[in-house]
Amino acid sequence: MVDMTPEMMGYDRTIVVFSPDGRLFQVEYAREAVKRAPPALGVVFKDGIVFVARKRESALVKPGEKIYKLDDHIATASSGLVADARVLVDVARVRAQQNKLIYDEPVSVSSMAKFIADKQQLYTQYAGVRPYGVSFLIGGVNDEPRLFETDPSGIMLETKAHAIGKGADKINEFFEKSLKAQMNLKDALQLAIDGLKKEGKVEADDITVVTITKETDFRELSFEELKKLGVKL
Repeated sequence: MVDMTPEMMGYDRTIVVFSPDGRLFQVEYAREAVKRAPPALGVVFKDGIVFVARKRESALVKPGEKIYKLDDHIATASSGLVADARVLVDVARVRAQQNKLIYDEPVSVSSMAKFIADKQQLYTQYAGVRPYGVSFLIGGVNDEPRLFETDPSGIMLETKAHAIGKGADKINEFFEKSLKAQMNLKDALQLAIDGLKKEGKVEADDITVVTITKETDFRELSFEELKKLGVKL
């Protein structure tokens, strides 16, 4: 949590006021919302992208989506406020369809990531609004697989493997040490699962796994398919 002193308290009432040391506290609060949410991971391998996300556990409520299809070749995993994610996903899907209608080609992964990052950044500039309390991993395949992260400030970073949400620091530290070049699908899936274990125990019904490759579009994998591939939970 952000440490606040009495003289700093007046600077967190609106998004448009910087503190004397150059901080936007509402953006930092939004990042805290992301850190409290179940984690989501993305890993690039030689033929595509792997997404893995932990579901919200409840005996009474069906878990909501954590990984969203934006187009056949592109998806996003979110961590943070689900309602904020849903709104941004809806406008991103419209953007993907507009690109097909106007340019007669699928939207690029980098263009989609920039579009979402721009939407998030816009809500750090105006009074009467708050930042979106959600971070995204946006990945897919055009000519090659690419993966981007955006956060509530509108930052956009390209990465080969990344985690957002609760325990992300531990998972990303593991990725730094364990990521290998030119991994195959099985290796990428195993890396993502092993990374998720750094945040807590992994059960078959506790996670959502999605792949996008050069040959196959957005596809959610079942536990049985993971076992056939030799992936160990």
